[in-house]
Amino acid sequence: MTKQELIENIKRKASFLCVGLDPDIKKIPEHLLGEKDPVFTFNKAIIDATADYCIAYKPNLAFYESLGVPGLLSFEKTVAYLRENYPDQFIIADAKRGDIGNTSEMYARSFFDHLKVNAVTVAPYMGEDSVKPFLIYPDSWVILLALTSNKGSRDFQFTEDAGGKRLFEKVIRKSQEWASSEQLMYVVGATQGKLFADIREYAPDYFLLVPGVGAQGGSLKEVVDYGMNAECGLIVNSSRAIIYADASPRFDAVAREKVSVIQQEMSTCLREKGII
Repeated sequence: MTKQELIENIKRKASFLCVGLDPDIKKIPEHLLGEKDPVFTFNKAIIDATADYCIAYKPNLAFYESLGVPGLLSFEKTVAYLRENYPDQFIIADAKRGDIGNTSEMYARSFFDHLKVNAVTVAPYMGEDSVKPFLIYPDSWVILLALTSNKGSRDFQFTEDAGGKRLFEKVIRKSQEWASSEQLMYVVGATQGKLFADIREYAPDYFLLVPGVGAQGGSLKEVVDYGMNAECGLIVNSSRAIIYADASPRFDAVAREKVSVIQQEMSTCLREKGII
């Protein structure tokens, strides 16, 4: 999916919502546990209930890897189901990979050749040669960790060099030497508020993947006010607040109600900004 196709999908659906598919076997509705593959059954129901209100899905690999081989098979089935039934959805493998040389090449091969997701999250700590192997796939995206939502983000990401440049700023500036906004995005946590304005100073045309709206307390209004650009430039993720909104047999219907409300808020934001 190209950048322009992603923008067009945002305009068509009046939404920039990404639903995080983070299925915790201890939290999914109890009545699903008797299914042959409860994780995939849960994901499929969430996808079918929400697909017309969102533009992306982000399965977090940790929730699948924690279940061993069966979990990885559920992940593969989920990606395949999306590709076959909802080809307009942008599929993000939230894997936070990042290693050098052959290891990164194998990670990239796994996600782009085998699983065929649209994008993968990558940690930039090891530098250019840990990221470049993912960028050899011209039709796929790298989403680089830049400024995250967690409390510990201040341990390293705000560290300043002698010239006063913060580490997250250096990551954004340096990585733009490796790829354009047609192939590279950045993770910026929703709880960072006004710092989105700084991010836009360094990366005005790049898409930002924004986790942390909902259960983590991020404000959609702040994200839009400080982070939206003329083409939207945002993919806002919500996971727990949607997929675990209800544990009854109506869990999928309740999830649909939740995303409908978010989509209406996003539609208003896009109209106010003159994007749709």
